[in-house]
Amino acid sequence: MENNKNDHPSDILDKGPFYHGTKADLQIGDLLTAGFGSNYYPEIIMNHIYFTALKNGAGLAAALAQGEGHERIYIVEPTGSFENDPNVTDKKFPGNPTRSYRSAQPLKIVGEVTEWIKLTDEELQRWRENIAKLRENPNAEIIN
Repeated sequence: MENNKNDHPSDILDKGPFYHGTKADLQIGDLLTAGFGSNYYPEIIMNHIYFTALKNGAGLAAALAQGEGHERIYIVEPTGSFENDPNVTDKKFPGNPTRSYRSAQPLKIVGEVTEWIKLTDEELQRWRENIAKLRENPNAEIIN
């Protein structure tokens, strides 16, 4: 998969498999697209769809996702160019330690993962508290 103008070929660390965590009940062949509210700032409509090369990272995203459905991790393939996620990479942390990416183009669901290390109730509560603190910080921003 070719990367976009914001990355150098050596910056893309992964060729897959890639994962997307959500609470949406989807099917193989469905496309995940941008244009929905952020899990962290629901009032912001996202210009990108996010994914990771870490199954448990997608599990965290599924646990934090908006909605009442079951946590799901889908195996996805980018249909177009993608870049390192600037919310957790060089603009905030060196490199791409979370192996997180984003694309303005859809992701195609090619499978589903049913087993991953799920957060305990306490871990999930800590994540929610940390996100709430970020929202209260006037200097915090989500790079859309």
